[in-house]
Amino acid sequence: MLSRTAAQSAAIAAGAALSVVMGTGQAAAEPPSTGVNPCSAWVCVDVEQPGRPGSGGKPADSGSDEPGDGTGNDRPATQPVCTYTKVEPQPPAGSLDWEGHEPGDGAVYEERCVTTGLNESAIIRRVWAATPPTAPGIDPAVLAQRAVDRMLLRGPAIGITPKPGGKGVVGMPVYLWTGTGPETYGPNTASASAGAVTVTATAKVSKIVWQMGDGNTVTCTTAGTPYKAEFGKKPSPDCGHRYSVPSSTTASGKFHVTATSTWSIDWQVTGGGQTGQLTEVRDSAVDITVAEVQVLN
Repeated sequence: MLSRTAAQSAAIAAGAALSVVMGTGQAAAEPPSTGVNPCSAWVCVDVEQPGRPGSGGKPADSGSDEPGDGTGNDRPATQPVCTYTKVEPQPPAGSLDWEGHEPGDGAVYEERCVTTGLNESAIIRRVWAATPPTAPGIDPAVLAQRAVDRMLLRGPAIGITPKPGGKGVVGMPVYLWTGTGPETYGPNTASASAGAVTVTATAKVSKIVWQMGDGNTVTCTTAGTPYKAEFGKKPSPDCGHRYSVPSSTTASGKFHVTATSTWSIDWQVTGGGQTGQLTEVRDSAVDITVAEVQVLN
């Protein structure tokens, strides 16, 4: 069981606050000199923020003619997963790492707790324990979500006729499709580990729901068929629409088309064992113009 005196807890709190401030890049005073390793007298917090692969993208459904990334970067942080490693060599006698104990009375361990979410962070500190500490039962579902956080899952790479910037005609077939790369349709695979447990997750798009901007919705369970000139006036074989009114009936003069992908994610503990499923949603949007046919007398 881990324990600390009140004075030591106060020092830890102060050290953690100092380290977090330093992690933000702001100026901070150095811990007072104690004649020992500063990480023995203070809790040194190492904040790793490599950034999720999906960060820095344009917000989904931005209203522009380009699809948003829809990477879901506002996901809250997961519960931390902690692992323990015995410090070698052990700190010298008198180090605050011993928390009032003597060398040989238990041991000092490095505790590393990793949390994922918008960014992945790790808090590292030294703790004393009478017996080797073990991480609480590692929840594979937590590792599965961490694996998903490492993926770059985007909204559909929208393909549509008429093209944004062009002009369609009322009553003509509208083709709907998406690019089928790992980031926009799948499969997309990633793994995450804690201790001896590794979970691998594989994500694929199971459906795309298209809000056509005229009050109609089209649900497609395929990536859709890209339009080719030789198709002429034939309707899409798997994912299409027809407008019955022009886009001039909207306030903007365009139809705002939103495509929302549902990513179905299967995960499994490597080597067999527990399995499960997760779901993620991403979207993107474009604006298109549809006009009425002009009849000449």
